[in-house]
Amino acid sequence: MKHAIVLLSGGLDSATTLAIARSQGYETYALSFDYGQRHKRELEAAKKIAKWLAAKKHLVVEIDNQIFGGSALTDEIDVPKSRSDKEIASGIPVTYVPARNTIFLAHALAWAETIGAGHIFIGANAIDYSGYPDCRPEFMALFETLANLATKAGVEGARLQIHAPLIKMSKADIIRKAAELNVDLSLTHSCYDPLPDGRACGECDSCLLRQKGFREAGVKDPIRYASDRVTP
Repeated sequence: MKHAIVLLSGGLDSATTLAIARSQGYETYALSFDYGQRHKRELEAAKKIAKWLAAKKHLVVEIDNQIFGGSALTDEIDVPKSRSDKEIASGIPVTYVPARNTIFLAHALAWAETIGAGHIFIGANAIDYSGYPDCRPEFMALFETLANLATKAGVEGARLQIHAPLIKMSKADIIRKAAELNVDLSLTHSCYDPLPDGRACGECDSCLLRQKGFREAGVKDPIRYASDRVTP
């Protein structure tokens, strides 16, 4: 059986990516990170998703948040709320975490080489996303090149592949794919600034993109939001 490391944040994109890897016949090893993020509730979601989708193993790796300053997700910076589609699509927002995907993929690469897995899956998306530079196809292609230059496995001919199956899909298409694969999206968590009781704020960029995706997909969002005014 083919083995794959799957980066699993606990959101709907990474849950769908894990389901895709599984549907393609991979034995999956899920990898999540505790890096001091304010939306740490996503790790609870990741554990439930890994179990639901029968990952062979699920690791939660701690990364010292001292290296991840300057982001609204890790620092004392307000998470942007109630932005328009145009505002979300323009520029790199303060929720960008410096070099996050590079660091996450480097950890996945190390684990992949350790267990002899030739594949890494990541739920990056370059269509309905918040302008993060490490979610672009160019980045994925270059990281794959690096992976095969910088590892013993790569040098010895055991080529490693980076898979980003959602990279060119809209959020609505991702939700439809999740439904096709019977992913329980009620287990997922997308909000950057959840309430203490776990409800999504309904106003951050991630919540707004999620709501937009469900509306366009014609599917009811199964999670709870902070206000009844939110109509996903």
